[in-house]
Amino acid sequence: MLLYIDPGTGSMLFSILIGVVSTLIFFGQRLFMKLKFIVSGGKAAKISNAKIPYVIFSDHKRYWNVFKPVCDEFEKRKIDIAYWTASSDDPALCEKYEHVKTEFIGEGNKAFARLNMMNAGICLSTTPGLDVLQWKRSRTCDFYVHIPHSLDEMLGYRMFGVDFYDAVLLTGDFQGEYIRRLEKMRNLPQKELLTVGYPPMDEQKKRLDAVSKIPNQVKNDVTVLVAPSWGENAILKKFGVSFLSAIQKTGFNIIVRPHPQTVTSEKDMLANLMSQFPENEKFKWNFDNDNFSCMNAASILITDFSGIIFDFALLFDKPLMYADTEFDSGVYDAAWFKNEKLWRFEVLEKIGIPLKKEQFDDMKSVIENALSDTSLKQGRDEARNQAWTHRGESARLIADYLIEKHEYREENQ
Repeated sequence: MLLYIDPGTGSMLFSILIGVVSTLIFFGQRLFMKLKFIVSGGKAAKISNAKIPYVIFSDHKRYWNVFKPVCDEFEKRKIDIAYWTASSDDPALCEKYEHVKTEFIGEGNKAFARLNMMNAGICLSTTPGLDVLQWKRSRTCDFYVHIPHSLDEMLGYRMFGVDFYDAVLLTGDFQGEYIRRLEKMRNLPQKELLTVGYPPMDEQKKRLDAVSKIPNQVKNDVTVLVAPSWGENAILKKFGVSFLSAIQKTGFNIIVRPHPQTVTSEKDMLANLMSQFPENEKFKWNFDNDNFSCMNAASILITDFSGIIFDFALLFDKPLMYADTEFDSGVYDAAWFKNEKLWRFEVLEKIGIPLKKEQFDDMKSVIENALSDTSLKQGRDEARNQAWTHRGESARLIADYLIEKHEYREENQ
């Protein structure tokens, strides 16, 4: 009889294995270095392993939009930085950099095994869960910095998402208030917090300024972008066929852009929907790594609690509707704030229009009314000022921080 190991137990066992292997390797390296130190007469500087000053780790190619501006800034300054990715088709691997050394380090556990033993000064990553499961802090990496990939309060991460980072970069000051409260709740030491803005939106603003303005659209020109989150309470999983049928009957141009995690974790559900709603001239499925073209083409967004809310409303200044779904905070950091409304939901009510299931039969009129509603512009302006600070300066500020931090640590070690 074959033994079955559930994914959670498998992950735990792998974490233990990696921890043991890392410890043995680390012990072996230290012993080897001590012997070399004795043999060389104490010339430690010459025999120490070369430490990579800066490492960026990306667990998925979709985060290249977060890191590209930072890489470009290091390249412009002619300062070497390593970019490690767990996606073999990461766009970074095709870039022609001189000072940014891009490398595919394997997927999943293979990538984490490499990270758990990296020799680096500073590691910058958008991946939550450091030192929680597979991804352990390397004993030879000095400082870990988290950069968010959305403009919300960063409580949509799985439990303990940024607890064990040394520093967190913020898009707006309000995010720091939530982090400080979590630190108090969990009796954690305070991390360094620095508000630097948001690189992806800075870059998209440049692109938006470069393209011609979209003319006012008439009814037959309306394009609806459906871009939900994933999971049990997301649009496609909760409403599925009934929602897509209603949206298709409007006669508008429809672009459905599933969340990347849906492609990975909800394959069967997605395949079923795609078979029932094949593409045609007015109905398209979109899986592009870059969402700029979709957002630029859309007249209105329909979503749930996905982070695209803020990109669409705050950058493109267009109306959005959010489906009447319930966010289950159970396994997320948000669960520690279950008795209060999170920032994202407070803002959502000010910048979006709710869409209820009973409105599906009258979807066309609901969308047309939302397109003509101008009452939410003030809410978009307020949210933009809160969440997207230091506009156009984020890459420079991030590079300044990483370089100053590394130099300071080098001088004081």
